[in-house]
Amino acid sequence: MTGNKKTKIIKNIKIDINKCNGCRACEMICSAFHAAPQYSGNNPARSRIRVIHYPLKDIYVPVYAGEYAEAECMGRDKYVIDGKEYDECAFCRASCPSRDLFKEPDSGLPLKCDMCEDHPDKEPLCVQWCYVDALTYEEREEEVDEEEVKLEDVEIGLESMVDKYGLEQVMDVVARMSQKE
Repeated sequence: MTGNKKTKIIKNIKIDINKCNGCRACEMICSAFHAAPQYSGNNPARSRIRVIHYPLKDIYVPVYAGEYAEAECMGRDKYVIDGKEYDECAFCRASCPSRDLFKEPDSGLPLKCDMCEDHPDKEPLCVQWCYVDALTYEEREEEVDEEEVKLEDVEIGLESMVDKYGLEQVMDVVARMSQKE
């Protein structure tokens, strides 16, 4: 840490489960936007947002992908909603070793919501395509400590990904990412 402070824009998608009707338009546009080439296909397994359905109460919960977790969490808290018990994993945004949610179907690499930063519009596409306003986009400024990015940290991260997924899969994902530019 350098000790310097900088202002950072924090981007967030606010979810109102009382408005979600389970149409899954958010999943469809996200998977189409992240297809290679863009909009060439539609595979909800590539979507960075998933709509989880609880049929007993007819509740739909959109969850978008967060950071990758190298190990499954130790907490297995239980939540009771309208008399039905859910474990913590049901609402978790992380891709982790204990479940397949938010993993690229071909390579198994973790997916993370990028807020559609490659798209020219300010709002993520899932928010734009949510016609019932269950998803809303928020930005706020926050002061954070400025971190130095060290080349050795990048190398360590790449080495661990190659160890876990193999050089060919990592190179394939990097090649697909570079085609977007």
